[in-house]
Amino acid sequence: MKEDAVQMCLLFDFYGSILTERQQEVFDLYYNEDLSLAEIAEHTAITRQGVRDALARSKAILLEMEEKLGLVKRFRENSKTLSRIRELAEEMLYINSRRFHSPDFEKRLNEILELAVEN
Repeated sequence: MKEDAVQMCLLFDFYGSILTERQQEVFDLYYNEDLSLAEIAEHTAITRQGVRDALARSKAILLEMEEKLGLVKRFRENSKTLSRIRELAEEMLYINSRRFHSPDFEKRLNEILELAVEN
């Protein structure tokens, strides 16, 4: 999937509920079901141009919400941070197993890993 499509799907996950039902349906068919404009037009009984317009409006609304709230940006930053935390905890577990053999330290690192994986 192209990066733009991934970004749009994330925006839809976060902000899609503010779109009209028709916009949500068209967006879902285009981005998640990978239907063409013509297929969506046939499915929804609107013109191909109507589908294009609905997608353009939806995209504009989602991008505007992201610009104002930045939830997707924060989500991606938090995901990167959690990934790095997991990496560091795993490295520390390895170092502990090779050098220190501290059960308390291992227990706490495993707890950190569990928390990082849950979120």
